[in-house]
Amino acid sequence: MPITKKILLFCDPGIDDSLAIMYTMLDPELELVGIVTGYGNVTIDQATANAAYLLQLAGKYDIPIIPGASKPVQQEEVSFYPEIHGEGIGPIQPPSDLQYQIYPFDTIRLIIERYRNELIIVDTGRSTTLATAFILFPEQIKMVHSFYVMGGAFFVPGNVTAMAEANFFGDPTSSNFVLKFAHNLTITPLNVTQFAILTPEVAEAISENERNIYASMIAPVFEFYYEFYKESVPGIPGAPIHDLLTIMLVKNPTIVDYIYYDAKVVEDIEVKGMSYIDFRPTSNTGETRIAVNLHYEAFLEEFSKVMLPE
Repeated sequence: MPITKKILLFCDPGIDDSLAIMYTMLDPELELVGIVTGYGNVTIDQATANAAYLLQLAGKYDIPIIPGASKPVQQEEVSFYPEIHGEGIGPIQPPSDLQYQIYPFDTIRLIIERYRNELIIVDTGRSTTLATAFILFPEQIKMVHSFYVMGGAFFVPGNVTAMAEANFFGDPTSSNFVLKFAHNLTITPLNVTQFAILTPEVAEAISENERNIYASMIAPVFEFYYEFYKESVPGIPGAPIHDLLTIMLVKNPTIVDYIYYDAKVVEDIEVKGMSYIDFRPTSNTGETRIAVNLHYEAFLEEFSKVMLPE
Protein backbone atom coordinates (compact mmCIF):
# COMPACT_ATOMS: atom_id res chain seq x y z
CA MET A 1 0.00 0.00 0.00
CA PRO A 2 1.31 3.49 -0.83
CA ILE A 3 2.01 5.86 2.03
CA THR A 4 -0.86 8.33 2.43
CA LYS A 5 -0.02 12.01 2.28
CA LYS A 6 -1.35 13.83 5.33
CA ILE A 7 -3.00 17.16 4.52
CA LEU A 8 -4.06 20.02 6.76
CA LEU A 9 -6.38 22.08 4.54
CA PHE A 10 -6.92 25.82 4.96
CA CYS A 11 -9.96 26.73 2.86
CA ASP A 12 -13.12 28.80 2.36
CA PRO A 13 -15.74 26.43 0.90
CA GLY A 14 -17.26 27.66 -1.55
CA ILE A 15 -17.74 25.35 -4.50
CA ASP A 16 -14.22 24.61 -5.69
CA ASP A 17 -12.95 24.27 -2.10
CA SER A 18 -15.83 21.85 -1.47
CA LEU A 19 -14.81 19.81 -4.50
CA ALA A 20 -11.26 19.78 -3.13
CA ILE A 21 -12.58 18.39 0.16
CA MET A 22 -14.62 15.74 -1.67
CA TYR A 23 -11.62 14.69 -3.74
CA THR A 24 -9.38 14.44 -0.68
CA MET A 25 -11.95 12.34 1.15
CA LEU A 26 -12.26 9.97 -1.82
CA ASP A 27 -8.57 9.54 -2.67
CA PRO A 28 -7.16 6.59 -0.67
CA GLU A 29 -3.65 8.03 -1.01
CA LEU A 30 -4.59 11.29 0.74
CA GLU A 31 -5.50 11.68 4.41
CA LEU A 32 -7.28 14.81 5.55
CA VAL A 33 -6.13 15.39 9.15
CA GLY A 34 -7.85 18.74 9.70
CA ILE A 35 -9.77 21.57 8.03
CA VAL A 36 -9.13 25.20 8.91
CA THR A 37 -11.93 27.41 7.63
CA GLY A 38 -11.88 31.12 6.88
CA TYR A 39 -13.74 33.95 5.17
CA GLY A 40 -13.45 34.37 1.40
CA ASN A 41 -15.88 32.81 -1.03
CA VAL A 42 -18.47 32.82 1.77
CA THR A 43 -18.54 33.93 5.40
CA ILE A 44 -16.50 31.98 7.93
CA ASP A 45 -19.68 30.62 9.55
CA GLN A 46 -20.95 29.33 6.22
CA ALA A 47 -17.55 27.93 5.28
CA THR A 48 -17.38 26.07 8.59
CA ALA A 49 -20.89 24.64 8.22
CA ASN A 50 -20.16 23.59 4.62
CA ALA A 51 -16.98 21.78 5.67
CA ALA A 52 -18.77 20.01 8.52
CA TYR A 53 -21.58 18.91 6.20
CA LEU A 54 -19.14 17.39 3.68
CA LEU A 55 -17.32 15.47 6.42
CA GLN A 56 -20.58 14.16 7.87
CA LEU A 57 -21.76 12.99 4.45
CA ALA A 58 -18.57 10.91 4.34
CA GLY A 59 -19.19 9.60 7.86
CA LYS A 60 -16.06 11.33 9.14
CA TYR A 61 -16.72 12.84 12.55
CA ASP A 62 -13.17 12.68 13.90
CA ILE A 63 -11.50 15.20 11.56
CA PRO A 64 -11.02 18.49 13.44
CA ILE A 65 -12.70 21.59 12.00
CA ILE A 66 -10.90 24.74 13.14
CA PRO A 67 -12.41 28.17 12.44
CA GLY A 68 -9.82 30.78 11.43
CA ALA A 69 -9.95 34.40 10.32
CA SER A 70 -13.22 36.21 9.61
CA LYS A 71 -11.66 39.19 7.80
CA PRO A 72 -8.32 40.41 6.40
CA VAL A 73 -5.66 42.22 8.39
CA GLN A 74 -6.38 45.48 6.57
CA GLN A 75 -9.76 45.60 8.33
CA GLU A 76 -11.51 46.46 5.08
CA GLU A 77 -15.08 45.57 4.24
CA VAL A 78 -15.10 41.98 3.03
CA SER A 79 -16.73 40.99 -0.25
CA PHE A 80 -18.31 37.57 -0.66
CA TYR A 81 -19.34 35.88 -3.89
CA PRO A 82 -22.80 34.28 -3.67
CA GLU A 83 -23.24 34.68 -7.43
CA ILE A 84 -20.35 32.22 -7.87
CA HIS A 85 -20.54 30.00 -4.79
CA GLY A 86 -24.13 30.37 -3.63
CA GLU A 87 -25.34 30.86 -0.08
CA GLY A 88 -24.18 27.35 0.88
CA ILE A 89 -22.38 24.98 -1.50
CA GLY A 90 -23.85 26.45 -4.65
CA PRO A 91 -27.62 25.85 -4.33
CA ILE A 92 -27.21 23.28 -1.52
CA GLN A 93 -27.60 24.45 2.06
CA PRO A 94 -26.36 22.29 4.94
CA PRO A 95 -29.26 21.27 7.20
CA SER A 96 -30.31 24.05 9.55
CA ASP A 97 -30.05 21.63 12.50
CA LEU A 98 -26.58 20.43 11.55
CA GLN A 99 -24.51 19.82 14.69
CA TYR A 100 -20.74 19.60 14.72
CA GLN A 101 -17.80 20.22 17.00
CA ILE A 102 -15.36 23.02 16.33
CA TYR A 103 -11.82 22.99 17.65
CA PRO A 104 -9.70 25.85 19.06
CA PHE A 105 -7.04 27.49 16.90
CA ASP A 106 -4.27 25.88 18.93
CA THR A 107 -5.31 22.56 17.40
CA ILE A 108 -3.22 23.61 14.39
CA ARG A 109 -0.12 23.48 16.58
CA LEU A 110 -1.10 20.09 17.97
CA ILE A 111 -1.64 18.66 14.48
CA ILE A 112 1.75 19.90 13.31
CA GLU A 113 3.48 18.48 16.38
CA ARG A 114 1.75 15.15 15.85
CA TYR A 115 2.65 14.67 12.19
CA ARG A 116 5.72 16.93 11.87
CA ASN A 117 7.58 16.25 8.59
CA GLU A 118 4.74 14.07 7.31
CA LEU A 119 2.34 17.03 7.24
CA ILE A 120 1.56 18.99 4.09
CA ILE A 121 -0.33 22.27 4.48
CA VAL A 122 -2.57 23.26 1.56
CA ASP A 123 -4.15 26.73 1.50
CA THR A 124 -6.90 27.30 -1.06
CA GLY A 125 -8.41 30.40 0.53
CA ARG A 126 -7.37 33.86 1.66
CA SER A 127 -3.95 33.85 3.33
CA THR A 128 -5.00 35.50 6.60
CA THR A 129 -5.43 32.37 8.68
CA LEU A 130 -2.26 30.68 7.48
CA ALA A 131 -0.23 33.84 8.12
CA THR A 132 -1.67 33.93 11.63
CA ALA A 133 -0.51 30.34 12.20
CA PHE A 134 2.98 31.35 11.03
CA ILE A 135 3.01 34.15 13.60
CA LEU A 136 1.61 32.13 16.50
CA PHE A 137 3.48 28.87 15.91
CA PRO A 138 6.82 29.75 14.29
CA GLU A 139 8.73 26.75 15.64
CA GLN A 140 6.02 24.30 14.70
CA ILE A 141 5.73 25.75 11.18
CA LYS A 142 9.36 24.78 10.60
CA MET A 143 8.37 21.13 11.16
CA VAL A 144 5.91 21.07 8.24
CA HIS A 145 7.07 19.15 5.17
CA SER A 146 5.75 21.54 2.50
CA PHE A 147 3.17 24.15 1.58
CA TYR A 148 0.81 24.43 -1.40
CA VAL A 149 -0.97 27.74 -1.99
CA MET A 150 -3.64 28.48 -4.59
CA GLY A 151 -3.26 32.10 -5.58
CA GLY A 152 -1.87 34.64 -7.97
CA ALA A 153 -1.73 35.21 -11.71
CA PHE A 154 1.66 35.59 -13.36
CA PHE A 155 1.63 37.37 -16.75
CA VAL A 156 -2.04 36.41 -17.22
CA PRO A 157 -5.20 38.37 -16.32
CA GLY A 158 -6.64 38.22 -12.82
CA ASN A 159 -10.16 37.11 -12.00
CA VAL A 160 -11.25 39.71 -9.46
CA THR A 161 -9.48 42.64 -11.14
CA ALA A 162 -7.51 42.89 -14.36
CA MET A 163 -4.34 42.38 -12.32
CA ALA A 164 -5.27 40.22 -9.35
CA GLU A 165 -6.50 36.75 -8.45
CA ALA A 166 -9.11 36.60 -5.68
CA ASN A 167 -7.10 34.91 -2.88
CA PHE A 168 -4.11 37.25 -3.15
CA PHE A 169 -6.43 40.24 -3.65
CA GLY A 170 -8.39 39.35 -0.49
CA ASP A 171 -5.43 39.90 1.84
CA PRO A 172 -2.21 40.78 -0.02
CA THR A 173 -0.35 41.57 3.20
CA SER A 174 -0.92 38.06 4.54
CA SER A 175 -0.18 36.52 1.14
CA ASN A 176 3.15 38.36 1.02
CA PHE A 177 3.96 37.09 4.51
CA VAL A 178 3.27 33.47 3.56
CA LEU A 179 5.22 33.73 0.29
CA LYS A 180 8.20 35.15 2.15
CA PHE A 181 8.37 32.64 5.01
CA ALA A 182 6.90 29.36 3.72
CA HIS A 183 9.48 26.69 2.89
CA ASN A 184 9.08 24.03 0.19
CA LEU A 185 6.35 26.23 -1.26
CA THR A 186 4.36 25.48 -4.40
CA ILE A 187 2.02 28.12 -5.84
CA THR A 188 -0.82 27.14 -8.17
CA PRO A 189 -1.86 30.40 -9.88
CA LEU A 190 -4.52 31.06 -12.49
CA ASN A 191 -1.88 30.16 -15.09
CA VAL A 192 -2.82 26.53 -14.49
CA THR A 193 -6.02 26.49 -12.42
CA GLN A 194 -8.12 28.34 -14.99
CA PHE A 195 -7.52 25.45 -17.38
CA ALA A 196 -8.45 22.74 -14.85
CA ILE A 197 -11.95 22.56 -16.29
CA LEU A 198 -14.68 20.21 -15.17
CA THR A 199 -16.95 19.60 -18.18
CA PRO A 200 -20.70 18.86 -18.12
CA GLU A 201 -20.02 15.35 -19.41
CA VAL A 202 -17.66 14.47 -16.57
CA ALA A 203 -19.94 16.10 -13.98
CA GLU A 204 -22.86 14.00 -15.27
CA ALA A 205 -20.78 10.82 -15.10
CA ILE A 206 -19.86 11.57 -11.47
CA SER A 207 -23.48 12.29 -10.56
CA GLU A 208 -24.44 8.84 -11.88
CA ASN A 209 -21.62 6.99 -10.11
CA GLU A 210 -23.14 5.07 -7.19
CA ARG A 211 -19.75 4.54 -5.56
CA ASN A 212 -19.15 8.27 -5.13
CA ILE A 213 -20.66 9.31 -1.80
CA TYR A 214 -21.09 12.87 -3.08
CA ALA A 215 -22.72 11.92 -6.38
CA SER A 216 -26.11 13.46 -5.62
CA MET A 217 -24.53 16.88 -5.00
CA ILE A 218 -22.41 17.11 -8.13
CA ALA A 219 -25.03 17.95 -10.78
CA PRO A 220 -26.74 20.87 -8.96
CA VAL A 221 -23.46 22.27 -7.65
CA PHE A 222 -21.76 22.06 -11.05
CA GLU A 223 -24.73 23.59 -12.88
CA PHE A 224 -24.79 26.55 -10.47
CA TYR A 225 -21.04 27.08 -10.85
CA TYR A 226 -21.05 26.65 -14.61
CA GLU A 227 -23.83 29.20 -15.10
CA PHE A 228 -21.59 31.89 -13.67
CA TYR A 229 -18.65 30.94 -15.87
CA LYS A 230 -20.76 30.77 -19.03
CA GLU A 231 -21.69 34.42 -18.45
CA SER A 232 -18.26 35.65 -17.36
CA VAL A 233 -16.15 33.61 -19.83
CA PRO A 234 -18.26 33.13 -22.98
CA GLY A 235 -17.53 29.88 -24.77
CA ILE A 236 -15.83 28.17 -21.82
CA PRO A 237 -16.46 24.39 -22.07
CA GLY A 238 -16.89 23.86 -18.33
CA ALA A 239 -16.04 25.30 -14.91
CA PRO A 240 -12.48 25.63 -13.58
CA ILE A 241 -11.91 23.85 -10.28
CA HIS A 242 -8.98 25.95 -9.04
CA ASP A 243 -8.66 24.58 -5.53
CA LEU A 244 -9.06 20.94 -6.43
CA LEU A 245 -6.09 21.17 -8.80
CA THR A 246 -3.97 22.42 -5.90
CA ILE A 247 -4.84 19.31 -3.89
CA MET A 248 -4.12 17.07 -6.87
CA LEU A 249 -0.56 18.37 -7.19
CA VAL A 250 0.32 17.06 -3.74
CA LYS A 251 0.21 13.54 -5.15
CA ASN A 252 0.53 14.24 -8.88
CA PRO A 253 3.09 17.04 -9.31
CA THR A 254 3.87 16.18 -12.94
CA ILE A 255 0.46 17.19 -14.30
CA VAL A 256 1.82 20.75 -14.47
CA ASP A 257 5.10 22.37 -15.46
CA TYR A 258 6.93 24.74 -13.10
CA ILE A 259 9.26 27.68 -12.91
CA TYR A 260 11.26 28.59 -9.78
CA TYR A 261 11.21 32.22 -8.65
CA ASP A 262 10.60 34.22 -5.49
CA ALA A 263 7.10 35.71 -5.76
CA LYS A 264 5.61 38.86 -4.23
CA VAL A 265 2.16 40.45 -4.02
CA VAL A 266 1.46 44.16 -4.53
CA GLU A 267 -0.31 45.85 -1.62
CA ASP A 268 -0.79 49.31 -3.19
CA ILE A 269 -4.46 50.00 -3.76
CA GLU A 270 -4.19 50.71 -7.51
CA VAL A 271 -2.95 47.22 -8.32
CA LYS A 272 -3.85 45.48 -5.06
CA GLY A 273 -3.27 41.75 -5.06
CA MET A 274 -1.20 41.59 -8.24
CA SER A 275 1.42 38.83 -8.00
CA TYR A 276 4.76 39.17 -9.72
CA ILE A 277 8.25 37.78 -10.10
CA ASP A 278 11.45 39.42 -11.32
CA PHE A 279 11.67 37.79 -14.73
CA ARG A 280 14.54 39.85 -16.14
CA PRO A 281 17.41 37.83 -17.69
CA THR A 282 19.86 39.21 -15.16
CA SER A 283 17.68 38.35 -12.16
CA ASN A 284 18.17 35.43 -9.85
CA THR A 285 15.69 32.60 -9.74
CA GLY A 286 14.25 31.48 -6.41
CA GLU A 287 13.10 28.46 -4.44
CA THR A 288 9.33 28.84 -4.78
CA ARG A 289 7.84 26.40 -7.27
CA ILE A 290 5.23 28.14 -9.44
CA ALA A 291 2.96 26.10 -11.70
CA VAL A 292 2.67 27.64 -15.17
CA ASN A 293 1.32 25.01 -17.59
CA LEU A 294 -1.35 22.35 -17.10
CA HIS A 295 -1.31 18.98 -18.89
CA TYR A 296 -5.07 18.72 -19.23
CA GLU A 297 -5.35 15.08 -20.24
CA ALA A 298 -3.20 13.98 -17.30
CA PHE A 299 -5.30 16.19 -15.01
CA LEU A 300 -8.54 14.68 -16.31
CA GLU A 301 -7.21 11.14 -15.97
CA GLU A 302 -6.21 11.63 -12.33
CA PHE A 303 -9.43 13.48 -11.51
CA SER A 304 -11.59 10.75 -13.04
CA LYS A 305 -9.63 8.00 -11.29
CA VAL A 306 -10.65 9.38 -7.90
CA MET A 307 -14.07 10.90 -8.62
CA LEU A 308 -15.32 7.99 -10.73
CA PRO A 309 -14.50 4.97 -8.55
CA GLU A 310 -15.17 1.57 -10.09
